[in-house]
Amino acid sequence: MNQPATFTAPATFTAPATSAAPATSAAPATSAAPDTCSAATYGATLLRLSLGVMWIAHALLKWFVFTLPGTVQYFDSIGLPGFLAYVVFAVELAGGVALVLGFYARQIALALVPIMAVAAWVHLPNGWVHTSAGGGWEYPVFLIAASVALWLIGDGAHPVRRSTRFVPAT
Repeated sequence: MNQPATFTAPATFTAPATSAAPATSAAPATSAAPDTCSAATYGATLLRLSLGVMWIAHALLKWFVFTLPGTVQYFDSIGLPGFLAYVVFAVELAGGVALVLGFYARQIALALVPIMAVAAWVHLPNGWVHTSAGGGWEYPVFLIAASVALWLIGDGAHPVRRSTRFVPAT
C-alpha cells in the first residue's frame, strides 16, 4: 500500500516509498540548471556597475574639472601625445557606459586595462597612496585588478549583450 506524499519542510519533498527504490528527498529544481540569480552573479553585477560608474566619473573629471584642453596640456607635460587626451576621454566614457549597461562587459573591462596601466605608470614616481601629491599608483592598480576580476568572473546579471569570445576557459 502506497503512502501519500508528505512535506517535512517547506522546501523538502519526500516521495512515497516503493518497493523498487527507497524514499529520498528530491533535489531542488534549480540545481539542474545554472543559477542565474546567485550571490556571485549579483556580486559580479555590483562589480560591473561600480567599475562602469568609476570609468564614467574618471572621464567626466577630465571634462568638468581638468577640462579637455587642460588634460591635453597634462598629457604633453608627461611626454604623451596631447591628442591622446581626447581618445582616452572617449574610451573611458564609452567604456563606462558599456559596463553599466553590460554591453560586452568582460571584454570592455579587459580592454580598459591598458589605460589604467598607463595611469599607474604615470603615478608610480608619486608613491603608493593615491592621496599623495600628484596621486599614487594604488588606485589605478586596484582598478586593473578589479577589471581583470570582472573579466574572469563574468558579466553578472542582466547584461544587455554577452559574448563568448575572448573569455577565460571554464
